[in-house]
Amino acid sequence: MKIKGTLMDAEGMKNTFRRLAYQVIEKNNGVENLVLIGIKTRGVTVAKRIAACLENIEGKSVPMGEFDIALYRDDLVENSDIVFLGSEIGFGVEGKKVLICDDVIYTGRTVRAAISEVMQQGRPESIQLLALIDRGHRELPFRADYIGKNVPTSKKEGVVVRFTENDGEDGVYIFDK
Repeated sequence: MKIKGTLMDAEGMKNTFRRLAYQVIEKNNGVENLVLIGIKTRGVTVAKRIAACLENIEGKSVPMGEFDIALYRDDLVENSDIVFLGSEIGFGVEGKKVLICDDVIYTGRTVRAAISEVMQQGRPESIQLLALIDRGHRELPFRADYIGKNVPTSKKEGVVVRFTENDGEDGVYIFDK
């Protein structure tokens, strides 16, 4: 992978998460009845960071779970080497404001799969989407409610999000595929 440029450094990521947390609080009039679900793997890190910011601002912890949406994907071939990492939701979604978190929104297929999994759990009051990066090229009609940064890309480019927790550094990079 040949990195073309840095889209966000560690300080930029920190500021972006804080801004996104304030947007979530404003839209939801606080964090009452709010639950977070991170899409494995990096969406879980996004959810954890948003949860930490929300707790820091509001003084209340927000329940958090994680989904592996692999079994709900519609774009996998039948005999693919898919590895299911498991989902962990320690709360019900019935009547809750569910905030799905992911690192990058691209075609919308991951979002569709995550919504399908949420609906299997019950009927939430609402489902919202937070993405650190929106790189465009939607194939399905989904739009994030909260976006850290819009990054128009070509289909020959990719975006990689790196987190200290997973990768030893914080940063968002664009690269040629």
